[in-house]
Amino acid sequence: MAVKIRLRRMGAKKAPFYRIVVADSRYPRDGRFIEEIGTYDTTKNPADIKVDVEKAQQWIKNGAQPTDTVKAILKKSGVIG
Repeated sequence: MAVKIRLRRMGAKKAPFYRIVVADSRYPRDGRFIEEIGTYDTTKNPADIKVDVEKAQQWIKNGAQPTDTVKAILKKSGVIG
């Protein structure tokens, strides 16, 4: 089972809001997930990022692979060095 840390799109049409979730790679983008570890709001300037650092580090330590976008978000929030 390949576990990914990725974005789950929420919000209205033309007003996206994302949740950072840990999910099995076989599940759809907005489908089932294992755990929610943060949020990412692109409508604000600068973008509003909230991440549970301990949970994110624990999942990465256990082998979860962040997508490219989430990896950049985690670097901005200081989870990844």
